[in-house]
Amino acid sequence: MKQYAAAFERNREPIGLALGDALAGASRVMEIGSGSGQHAAWFARLFPRLTWCPTDLPESLPSIEAWRKASGLENIEPARTLDVHSPNWPDIEFDAVVTINTFHIVSFDGVRAIIEGAAAGLPPGGVLFVYGPFRFADRPLEPSNAQFDAWLRRRDPDSGLRLFGDVDGVASEHGLRFSRDVPMPANNHAIWWCKEDD
Repeated sequence: MKQYAAAFERNREPIGLALGDALAGASRVMEIGSGSGQHAAWFARLFPRLTWCPTDLPESLPSIEAWRKASGLENIEPARTLDVHSPNWPDIEFDAVVTINTFHIVSFDGVRAIIEGAAAGLPPGGVLFVYGPFRFADRPLEPSNAQFDAWLRRRDPDSGLRLFGDVDGVASEHGLRFSRDVPMPANNHAIWWCKEDD
């Protein structure tokens, strides 16, 4: 049942370093789009003080559960179903949200739904952490990311690399203040926002 994503091996250590900064004050993390479950197993082991709550669509849950059980870790909760477009998110208490390689896959309505759901559940000071490729208005898109973006849009016109300013605008609308952008290998970024006080 365990699925395997090769990119995980390349990305886990730099993402872990960024998460160490972003989640310094966190205790319970909801991961949106846990995919194979490899990230949940790795980061729960890397950060034993954190409780990791993986979520995804139903078809991904068997692999996430297989990785969770194989890890033997007690700080990973059973995987739960989450359709970000549904008004009924799982009843999870969290002070951080992590989503890896999702914003360029889902539609922009999906991006908005993730931000809205995260903002609604985060306490003041809570963190939304996003990893993946982005566009920036003040710089040309890297050739590799331009090719990747074109491939994504051929496959699904609603997907593609998001303009950071658009994402930040939605985050700001929902009380999330931009905190930091950490450039990552292969022209990716680790970007996080903090929930402002009410």
